[in-house]
Amino acid sequence: MDINQVLKDASKEIGLANSQADLQNLKVSYLGKKGKITELLKSLKDLSLEEKKTVGAQINSLRDSVDSLIKGKLLEIRKNEINSKLLNESIDISFPPPTSLDAKVHPISKTFDEVISIFGSMGYAVAEGPDIETDFYNFSALNIPEDHPAREMQDTFYIEDQDEENKPYVLRTHTSPVQIRTMLSQEPPIKIIAPGRTYRCDSDATHSPMFHQVEGLFISKTANMSDLKGTLIEFCKQFFEVQDLKVRFRPSYFPFTEPSAEMDIAYHVKNNSLHIGEGDKWLEILGCGMVNPVVLENCKIDNSIYQGFAFGMGLDRITMLKHGLTDIRAFFNGNLNWINQNGFGLGDY
Repeated sequence: MDINQVLKDASKEIGLANSQADLQNLKVSYLGKKGKITELLKSLKDLSLEEKKTVGAQINSLRDSVDSLIKGKLLEIRKNEINSKLLNESIDISFPPPTSLDAKVHPISKTFDEVISIFGSMGYAVAEGPDIETDFYNFSALNIPEDHPAREMQDTFYIEDQDEENKPYVLRTHTSPVQIRTMLSQEPPIKIIAPGRTYRCDSDATHSPMFHQVEGLFISKTANMSDLKGTLIEFCKQFFEVQDLKVRFRPSYFPFTEPSAEMDIAYHVKNNSLHIGEGDKWLEILGCGMVNPVVLENCKIDNSIYQGFAFGMGLDRITMLKHGLTDIRAFFNGNLNWINQNGFGLGDY
């Protein structure tokens, strides 16, 4: 086999290669275990010692030349492929820019931020806890008896796994467990709000199996009902942006507060639109009361020294009231048209 002819053939074939695959095939054809140059090396065994030195050097030079040609062609092909790709992906700057959709903040997210900001200005810190709770934190520590309706399967989502007391875990039905966890882990005075997701077996236009609540807790030596009322009235004035807000507190019952009350705000309907602040109609807005001494005792707080108040409200509900929304289910269906219509731009903050 003529060494010069092999180099000539290799140069020609490598020059005609159009892809990396072609080059790989040529590399195998010339430099592989059964390639042409390898076969030339094998033929050295039939030559004399002097011929082996001369011809061997020529074959090694041939191998290096072919290898160099392949590497050079590979760089050329890669460069051409990149240039072709860039050409196909080029942008015509004369084209009008694509229409962009401004991001919108979900109404619930905006309410979260507003609530945290208002209570933050009053000195309340934000506390958080797990969505999956034990019976102790969700019921027992809150003075909710074993036969209370809130424990029924039709009201509560139970999980098959059981806690240390061999009772099933639950998806928390309120954010009150955060209050219990805080009282067990912190020394008074305590001043927190606990916003977050909650879960109950309920679903219609005004109820959702997953919804949002914020609860507040203030524990000190002097906390009283007057402080509670002043705190909640000021919150509602700021949140609903109504300074002349007409409110009332009605006696109620909750196992974890004593005395307990529900707060109503006045409203009237004009042109099929609800207006909060004045009127002869009332809307229940939240529940509240003085923390039951039994709850303080369950949390290892001396109820002969400390007392406190607590409150809780549905964030979805107050969002619907403030912005005139009628169906809670719309909050969670992921409809972009609804978000674009009812969401808020960053400029609204």
